[in-house]
Amino acid sequence: MKRLAILLTTVLLSTISVAQAFQAAPPVTQQSLAGRSEGPATSPQAKPQAFATHPKLEVVLPDFPADGLILDIGGGGEGVIGQLKGRQVVAIDLLKQELDEAPGQPLLKIVMDARELKFTDASFSTATVFFTFMYIAPADHEKVFRELYRVLRPGGRVLVWDPIFPATHDPSKRGIAFPIHVRLPAREINTGYGVPFRDGQSTEHFASLAATTGFEVVSRRNEAGWFFLELKKGK
Repeated sequence: MKRLAILLTTVLLSTISVAQAFQAAPPVTQQSLAGRSEGPATSPQAKPQAFATHPKLEVVLPDFPADGLILDIGGGGEGVIGQLKGRQVVAIDLLKQELDEAPGQPLLKIVMDARELKFTDASFSTATVFFTFMYIAPADHEKVFRELYRVLRPGGRVLVWDPIFPATHDPSKRGIAFPIHVRLPAREINTGYGVPFRDGQSTEHFASLAATTGFEVVSRRNEAGWFFLELKKGK
């Protein structure tokens, strides 16, 4: 049954072959997308004093309704959405290692660049981006939004969670570490993400991109150090 489910899903997603999907990932650069690579906060080579540390983010992530398959951008690493939604999830990430190490049981794990999704138009009803835009160069955000719009069905949703970067920072620090505590209905996850500082990467930035690329902002919420956005593609 498992092989049958994978076969049917592969046919549904059309253009992807499993052999192509699991090829070695390209090198990571500042332009890399959807990769939860080992960040400065956790790398043994990192110098902690070079990074500011944000107060711990407390993220409560309840189960959410979703019809059909869920495209999870940056679904490697902790694989939070995969842990929450299991076999509904098609997880993509730039790094194969991150996908291999991700817990949970998504239906598919695929090495892919979020700027150039290899899915056919209108393949998904829901897409998630859980603390992944923080790793994406702001100049590339619009490309990702346009690709998400393309692969979503009419009426489809994008759910975005991401940190709120401080408006000012110590110039002697080259980046910031975000410790995070995620509460799922059945488990809790403690982790941390370290990235360079991003100027202007706020809720307003993403809401503006949503309007530019044709999405409607259904809901938006600012919490202590992070935000949530729900976007909808028009019918």
